[in-house]
Amino acid sequence: MIDKDQITGVILAGGRGSRMGGVDKGLQNFRGMPMAMFTMLRLAPQVGEVMINANRNLSAYESFGVPVWPDSISDYAGPLAGFLSALENCETEYLLTVPCDTPLFPQDLAARLAEALEREDAEIAMAAAREEDGQVRSQPVFSLMKRELMESLVRFTHGGGRKIDAWTGQHRTVLVPFDREGDDPAAFFNANTLAELHRLEQSR
Repeated sequence: MIDKDQITGVILAGGRGSRMGGVDKGLQNFRGMPMAMFTMLRLAPQVGEVMINANRNLSAYESFGVPVWPDSISDYAGPLAGFLSALENCETEYLLTVPCDTPLFPQDLAARLAEALEREDAEIAMAAAREEDGQVRSQPVFSLMKRELMESLVRFTHGGGRKIDAWTGQHRTVLVPFDREGDDPAAFFNANTLAELHRLEQSR
């Protein structure tokens, strides 16, 4: 079994927040604290180490008490840039990625992804969730991957690749559905706008 101490979790907070009016999403208030801090407190018990990927307000994120790494690719290149920065600074065998704007993600996320990764002898385990239309779809920003994939991601991003699915499609990837009885159907709802953030804050 993959032990949680073999996993580093990274909170992806490096986006422009354009659909939220350009604000830094991770620093928006959620239930009395910055949303990225809420995310960190949910993630920390599931992994051995936590880091944050951010591109602005670095001192604010550093005040959370964990390492903060900006993208190594310039101009807000998207989630894969955050993946790459985290892999470059990861000292454990596995990396778990979670975005800062989906604070109610499952509290057994790491354990279930790790179990599937090992069972299927995969290189990446990616969460999947049932959406409002009833379809189960992949949630690629919630992925557990082997650190050894860093060189592959360097080649892909330096070649101009930016789409997560195009990169993960090059590797043995297992989809892990979070639609068991008892799973929160809203666990993977994310806040792209301030209105969505307020709705999420009021959910159970």
